[in-house]
Amino acid sequence: MEENGNKFDFIIIGAGAAGLSAAQYASRANIRTLLIDQGLPGGQATNIASLENYPGLYPAISGPAWIEGMKNQAESFGAKIIQAQVSKASRTDGGFLVETSTGAYSSDTLLIATGAEHRKLTVPGEAELSGRGVSYCATCDGPFFRNKSVVVVGGGDSACDEATYLSTICSDVTVIHRKSQFRAQKSVAARVLSNPKIKVIFNSQVTKIIGEKRVSSVELTDTITGEKSTLDTSAVFIFVGMIPKTDLFEGLDFDESGYIKTNEDMETSIPGLFAAGDVRSKSFRQIVTACSDGAIAANTAARFIREKNNEVYK
Repeated sequence: MEENGNKFDFIIIGAGAAGLSAAQYASRANIRTLLIDQGLPGGQATNIASLENYPGLYPAISGPAWIEGMKNQAESFGAKIIQAQVSKASRTDGGFLVETSTGAYSSDTLLIATGAEHRKLTVPGEAELSGRGVSYCATCDGPFFRNKSVVVVGGGDSACDEATYLSTICSDVTVIHRKSQFRAQKSVAARVLSNPKIKVIFNSQVTKIIGEKRVSSVELTDTITGEKSTLDTSAVFIFVGMIPKTDLFEGLDFDESGYIKTNEDMETSIPGLFAAGDVRSKSFRQIVTACSDGAIAANTAARFIREKNNEVYK
């Protein structure tokens, strides 16, 4: 598969599970593919200590190890992967133009696989103590708090998974959730509730993070009574949802939460422009669904390209 300068058939922005899956399927179909990410490949999958729920992947491996395999697989089929900051993505008469810190690249089709970023609590002390006890990645920062007491904020799958992981290295973990029950999958929540090293405080939220040079405690507010209390802790791990990364893209259909709407073929409202993974509007966000999105997007893009080039096979 020979590259023609900076011209490609298919450009993918975002090298998480969806982007890497799309790169693999597209390049294997002999589609000239460029995958761009501002950081190293992997996205949020690199934060997974043990990937245990991907079908057929047993025994579990770490997220980074799995991502390395995906990257190598995509490159073996001919995909080009670069690290660059994307500053602009726009439509042209012939397709799309993506402007980056390493140059401009054009393509017939474009896939948005930029994922989502962690939602902040936006409480006093959060920004000031970020990186000094406030964290959004347990596998990244958990080892710094070995044998110490920590707090996890949230009630979904991520919060419960990270609390379970932290319980293996910290002396104790307290999970704070603003509702009366977890919204995580039943089996994931059950692991937390049955773990003797994890304490759960429902109907409560963190309203202040306290500390001078490092986190020392959190202020809790009861969501029912309004009563306030203080809990000593060495760290606060925050997992309260995600915000889709769509700042670069205009003129698309978005849902009420800001995710990009597509059809089942991952097509957006703009011909030749696709979305896949956590940035897309859907009911269930997991690695397996991101990979599925990426594969479907690549297949649809390949069909779009071949129809454009009058290479339709019947």
